[in-house]
Amino acid sequence: MKLNETLLNIMDNQDLENEQEAMDDHMMSALDTPLRSDAFDLTDQEKISIIEGHFKEIMHTLGLDLTDDSLKGTPRRVAKMYVKEIFHGLNPENKPDIRRFENKYKYHRMLVERDITLYSSCEHHFVPIIGKAHVAYIPGEHVIGLSKLNRIVQYYARRPQVQERMTMQIANELKQALQTEDVAVLIEADHLCVMSRGVNDVTSSTITAEYSGLFQEDQYRNEFLSHLRKK
Repeated sequence: MKLNETLLNIMDNQDLENEQEAMDDHMMSALDTPLRSDAFDLTDQEKISIIEGHFKEIMHTLGLDLTDDSLKGTPRRVAKMYVKEIFHGLNPENKPDIRRFENKYKYHRMLVERDITLYSSCEHHFVPIIGKAHVAYIPGEHVIGLSKLNRIVQYYARRPQVQERMTMQIANELKQALQTEDVAVLIEADHLCVMSRGVNDVTSSTITAEYSGLFQEDQYRNEFLSHLRKK
């Protein structure tokens, strides 16, 4: 009887895991990245030290020899990479300072910045999302420096993400920075959680887009997309 109960429990747990995995593929929570209220109580150095200890335990549990010259520095390297690089965009102190300039040129046609290299991390498996972001806006009274478009993309990419949320976060930040609703963002990316595990599909890619203001009209949206096709 106990054996049957154990088998049933195992099967139930497997069903729950399969259900959760199916949900993970498309699940998106609120637009803001989920953060605790005490997310920034610790300094970066304190976070690095704690993560180093935890990652050392992960490697030890996997059976790796942490006395080996090649491995002994890995926990520290991973911890620094997480805090200072891969998840750099979690800390609002790292948010780019966006300065608006008066649109003295009176340029009111579409401005497109395409093929912005994007590195992010899937928040369900913590493996890379690699792709390109294409952004556009129609200037009103203000413009911003071209490099700031790239920096906004990188800021929201450098955190655990789902692509849908990231697309909308970038679009919202651009609207706020530029003080205009006439913004478009399109992201095309490869997800290593699809390519290197699970279904192991190396040929598919994911495209998400957010159009607001004039870009909701066919004329402007089609012009934006036509610029992306000109490689």
